Amino acid sequence: MINIKANKREKSSSGFTNKLRSDGFIPAILYGGKSENEKISIAKKDIKNFIQSESFLSTVMEIELNGKKEKVLPREVAYHVLTNEPIHLDLMRVVSGSKIILDIPVKFINNTDCPGLKRGGVLNIVRRKVELKCPTDNIPEDIVIDLAGKDIGTSIKISSVKLPENVLPTITDRDFVIATVAAPTVIKEPEKPAEAETAEGEEGVSAAEGGEQSQDASAKEGDQNKKDDKGKEATGDKKPADKKAPEKKPAEKK
Repeated sequence: MINIKANKREKSSSGFTNKLRSDGFIPAILYGGKSENEKISIAKKDIKNFIQSESFLSTVMEIELNGKKEKVLPREVAYHVLTNEPIHLDLMRVVSGSKIILDIPVKFINNTDCPGLKRGGVLNIVRRKVELKCPTDNIPEDIVIDLAGKDIGTSIKISSVKLPENVLPTITDRDFVIATVAAPTVIKEPEKPAEAETAEGEEGVSAAEGGEQSQDASAKEGDQNKKDDKGKEATGDKKPADKKAPEKKPAEKK
């Protein structure tokens, strides 16, 4: 059991509580039982190691306040929106002989001894917490489920879980499922036959060669047309030079 020392706080103003937080304390309220509500503070270092755990809200702690020890149960934690640091706690006194409803986390063990997981199966967790009605003197920290011997297709129901004495699930009208060992969901795509890949490759190469030949032929034809056009320009488009008329010789005098 966790033992924590608490201090009584006389003030509840925002300035006073902010000063407590800056000094490393968490303001808290203690309620329940026949005693009056009390405003207290707890050193953050005393609970920082387990306040983030899933079982924190179902873990009974013993606090010492004004020289008196009593059992309490965390009921709610408030966190800062930016830093995610705890800024307030609600602690309820544990009254012996009474019962309380709690969400108890589920814990799985012996994963390496599970045949279904070894064969590639997947652990499908349906409920990570189970709501239980527990005596305050016998609150389990978690629900332990042993996966040893579980094969693919196994459904783990609440009836197969061994609960502490006088601890009962709040759901009583059905035997609900907590987890299953499911078959693998990833299916490998079948590989193409080697012959088909070769045929496709050859067809692609032939088509590419045909395309290259067509391009070469078109290029040659274009070059030939250019040459013909130049020849026509050199011969047919120029006008012939004008011929001069022969000069007449003067007649000789007799």
